[in-house]
Amino acid sequence: MKTIINTSKAPAPIGPYSQAILYGNTLYTSGQIAINPETGDLVLEDIQSETTQVMKNISAVLEAAGMNFSNVIKSSIFISNMDDFGLINEIYGSYFDDATAPARETVQVARLPKNVNVEISVIAMK
Repeated sequence: MKTIINTSKAPAPIGPYSQAILYGNTLYTSGQIAINPETGDLVLEDIQSETTQVMKNISAVLEAAGMNFSNVIKSSIFISNMDDFGLINEIYGSYFDDATAPARETVQVARLPKNVNVEISVIAMK
């Protein structure tokens, strides 16, 4: 059974997609960027605050599906500058226990939506 997950605690989609889809016990989130859901503004002061907002948005989507970061089994990180990897990784890693960290790839891309510097999506299971 396919269930659309939607929460006002994460940014509304900026295109024809859902924040996440729960299929059976598996959650597939759309990529999150650093949009503050309360104001609609981008959080781009520095890469740490940008990454923190992205992770808060993912957390809100996970919560709406009755999950948290311990349920995440796979993540995809897209960044505009691989030189930011260490700072992004530090923030990202603070949301996971080292013993149960998910599988992951990190890819540098030429450009991201709204010219942000980082976008992250996850797959989680109950």
